[in-house]
Amino acid sequence: MLRLAIAYLKDRWLVTAFNIALIALGVASLAVLLLVSTQLEKRFERDSQGIDLVVGAKGSPLQLILSSVYHVDIPTGNIASDSLDLLRRDPFVARAIPLALGDNFRGARIVGTEPEFLAIHGATLSEGSIFTTVGTAVVGATAARETGLTIGQSFAGTHGLGGDGHAHDRVPFRVTGILKPTGTVTDRLILTSIDSVWAMHGIASPDAAAGATTEGDQDHAGHAHGEEVLDRRDAPSPDITAVLVTYRNAMAAVRLPSAINRQTALQAASPAAETARLLSLFGAALDGARLFSWLVALTGALSVFVVLLSAASAREGDMALLRVMGATRGQVSGTVLLEGLVIAAVGALLGLAAAHGLLAVGASLFPTLAAVGVGPRLFHPGELAIAAAVLGLGVVAALIPAARVYRTDLAETLGRAT
Repeated sequence: MLRLAIAYLKDRWLVTAFNIALIALGVASLAVLLLVSTQLEKRFERDSQGIDLVVGAKGSPLQLILSSVYHVDIPTGNIASDSLDLLRRDPFVARAIPLALGDNFRGARIVGTEPEFLAIHGATLSEGSIFTTVGTAVVGATAARETGLTIGQSFAGTHGLGGDGHAHDRVPFRVTGILKPTGTVTDRLILTSIDSVWAMHGIASPDAAAGATTEGDQDHAGHAHGEEVLDRRDAPSPDITAVLVTYRNAMAAVRLPSAINRQTALQAASPAAETARLLSLFGAALDGARLFSWLVALTGALSVFVVLLSAASAREGDMALLRVMGATRGQVSGTVLLEGLVIAAVGALLGLAAAHGLLAVGASLFPTLAAVGVGPRLFHPGELAIAAAVLGLGVVAALIPAARVYRTDLAETLGRAT
């Protein structure tokens, strides 16, 4: 029966290929939507775990979250470094970790922070040691693979988050450690100290600047040193980009964001709230695309129905001959059901393969997709549900043609044939 069904499909290969393509297109669209939405949700959840609040410069709260938590956007600006001290003195803050952003090396973002940043994502060293002095850095697993950085290698950061900025080659970095893969945003970052980022831009840390100022005030031998101190005072201030905050208790969620947002220079954004808002906007577009994909799959099933119904009418003589040769009604009508099932099965398999292929191509062409964790490697159980639903559509599309073949009167059909 299966060989006969395949032979009939080959006999009208062009129509069969068209129906398979329609079903594959619908399945691929549904699978891509499922995989992208699932991977985004999981990645956002992992990357924001342990971060209750992000404090940064005034601007778009979503932009602040995207730049400081997920590292896929430009920062909203800088804030004074003493904001970190204010947050750490707040009784509602359990942990406050500073970030200094704005540079990269071969596309991997350089993040000035503190070693405690690694604990947020459970990152540990694969080899080497953590950054401890100015100019030392550790590299995430993905960043190390893509940039080629190894232990002991020196490199110069590039201004900006693209690859066309000027290099800060006055103060190069030296790699002291490589991190183990974590499946989080840490994998694609280069981590160093805040002081290293300041030094790269020719900015003295607050402690160093204070020491230089004291020396200048005590120097009465000449004006050269005093002029140098004046130049340092006119230099850019040692700002930071954002602070990642972890609450001490539930009351902090009520008090802290509103207290911060009342200030003129700072804003507080919740990763959970902004991510939910982003996913809700994204989800509306997904629902529309998902509806269109099911319409494409239903169109394929309808086409299968029309083709099989037409074939059942044209094939009455063949079916009658099979009956004469000993085939039962069930076997003859089962051949038609198998045709619908084969078309649906091939379309579903091709559609799932195409979905993973499209994600692989998309991740290679658009680095932002790969940066937020969208890729072809994940297999979601929902893909089996999509395939099962499409197989069901194929069987349903073949039911009426199969029933027509089943009810065919053998004597009447042979009489017409003679």
